[in-house]
Amino acid sequence: MPKINRRRFIAGSSALTLATFFPAPAFLGANESKNDRLLIGCIGVGGQGTGDSKNAARYGTIVAVADADLRHAEAAKAAFGTEPDVYQDYRKLLERQDVDVIIQGTPDHWHTKVNIDACLAGKDIYAEKPLTLTIDEGKQLCKVVRETKRVLQTGTQQRSDRGFQTAVELVRNGRIGKLKQVWVALPFYSTKGGPFFKEEVPAELDWDLYQGQAPVHDYNVHRTHSIFRWWYEYAGGVMTDWGNHHMDIAHWGMDCELSGPLSVEARGLFPNEGRKDCYNTPDRFFSRMIYPGDVELLFFASFNQRATYGDVEKNVDTGERDVDWLFGEGVPEEIKTYDRDGIMFIGDKGQRVFVNRGGVYGKPVEELEDKPFESGDWRAKRSTNHMRNFFDCVRSRETPVAPVDIEHRSVSACHLTNISIQLGGQKLRWDAEKEEFIDNAEANAMLKREQRVPYNI
Repeated sequence: MPKINRRRFIAGSSALTLATFFPAPAFLGANESKNDRLLIGCIGVGGQGTGDSKNAARYGTIVAVADADLRHAEAAKAAFGTEPDVYQDYRKLLERQDVDVIIQGTPDHWHTKVNIDACLAGKDIYAEKPLTLTIDEGKQLCKVVRETKRVLQTGTQQRSDRGFQTAVELVRNGRIGKLKQVWVALPFYSTKGGPFFKEEVPAELDWDLYQGQAPVHDYNVHRTHSIFRWWYEYAGGVMTDWGNHHMDIAHWGMDCELSGPLSVEARGLFPNEGRKDCYNTPDRFFSRMIYPGDVELLFFASFNQRATYGDVEKNVDTGERDVDWLFGEGVPEEIKTYDRDGIMFIGDKGQRVFVNRGGVYGKPVEELEDKPFESGDWRAKRSTNHMRNFFDCVRSRETPVAPVDIEHRSVSACHLTNISIQLGGQKLRWDAEKEEFIDNAEANAMLKREQRVPYNI
């Protein structure tokens, strides 16, 4: 298709009209002319946001950045080298008619509102995970993406890795027999820290904007930038942070990407024991979920894959009594001393496939050379570059490899685990079609959180 000068065209058309009704040209890539490159706005440009934005700059031109902390915005401007305009309030960036796509790397409690606002402004979005803060937010976001016909790629980049694709292909094509059990193991990041006391707000930070819809608290650096993950006010701890990645692959292999569990029962260890002004998410947990087909999913932190983050210098020790309480009865002993993160698929005859970012392992993997996939086998949707897939889909209007409806369901399983833990380990029955708990008003009340005006969704 012949190239079109976007700047001349957009003068008489809205961005939404262009994206919805005008046939998009094929992907042109980094060598296309300046007038044909998609224009990018970056919202939330801390560590992950800057990394995503630099990656996106291979496929478009960054023209604007926004961050509640102007130190991040100015540093990003210098790093990108394209002299983008700087905003502290992302809503000003979304008013720009020339911006085609948004790269979103905000703290978790801002994800859904930024994504919805971007959709309503006619922008396509590369959205960092975890996709949402609550299950109710996910339902809202799916509805808006569907109604506005925007392209939204979730940053669960494992879907674009051949190792993970191979693992789910082996499982879904019966190479381990009938699937009976799945282990989803996350790293053990200690959240022992605090209490943290009031500090002076940096002049460059709009603290009220940063808190957004979350409850108001005194400023402390430990509530911001990367470490926000260990506060329920802004995130869901390691369960949603790493969990959205690995649960996504588990659901993919289980062929339940658009549904969910029948029940969940979870426990967690809180190293700060509920003390005020301390990190308040659990760092060790165990969740047992039952899925249709009598498939059992065990979701847990690997006690012996110890990692540190932020200002936490070492992991706390876990006593034998805590281990017994956390895992209960009927759990494989191997899990209690696990030393890696990843996804283990186990068949009814003991065949296994394990996959993580280090590779894919198991006898079915070793047999692939002599027993390759056949033409009629199920194969994963191909993508080798997650960001490139997003920009390709912006051009073609096809569905990306990590779409909103699928990623909403994978992070929902993580949210269900958090809810069960916060309710003291209750076993909860879940109606995946209605997306609500069965006969449990207290649990259903936790499907959403109170939102502070004027930052409510």
